[in-house]
Amino acid sequence: MRQGFPLAVPGQVVGLLGGSFDPAHAGHVHITREALRRFGLDRVWWLVSPGNPLKARGPAPLDRRLERARETMRHPRVAVTDIEAQLGLRYTAQTIRALRRHYPGVHFVWLMGADNLAQLHRWEDWRSIMEAVPVGVLARPGDRIAARMSRAARVYRQDRVPAAEAHRLGRMRPPAWAFVNVPMHGASSTAIRAGGGWG
Repeated sequence: MRQGFPLAVPGQVVGLLGGSFDPAHAGHVHITREALRRFGLDRVWWLVSPGNPLKARGPAPLDRRLERARETMRHPRVAVTDIEAQLGLRYTAQTIRALRRHYPGVHFVWLMGADNLAQLHRWEDWRSIMEAVPVGVLARPGDRIAARMSRAARVYRQDRVPAAEAHRLGRMRPPAWAFVNVPMHGASSTAIRAGGGWG
């Protein structure tokens, strides 16, 4: 295993929550705790990205975002990482391929909000994400309809796992995805930046 990478052993189920975390906030903590509980995960790794290829404006410096993320997310089963920067990667599909090579025998689950599922078809090599690892979708009120009607949801409708079975998601053979509703949390990175709390 590469130095500086989080520890995981074969057989563990690890959820991957990627994003710019610009900045990390209590809403990220909330969905992480929900994911641990709802998807039967052993661990969650926050993948603090070098930058989002779909966003024109770059985020705050990576070191600053990592520091804020580590201050915000304190949980014994959650690791905050800059794996993508260490490996020189920008796209989720590349990251998943690399992690599966580095961690043979570990079961990964890609975690995303329903808002990301709604635009997943715009991601680089998006089908390979759905077919490489199970995907856990966390839906807040207001995001649900667009996500359920999205191109990805339609293409992979036969592979959707009932919410009651979501706790087994990490051990299912992909493509497999589960959609769970989570309570609303008001925190938003956009709102924090707009309010001058991160600048």
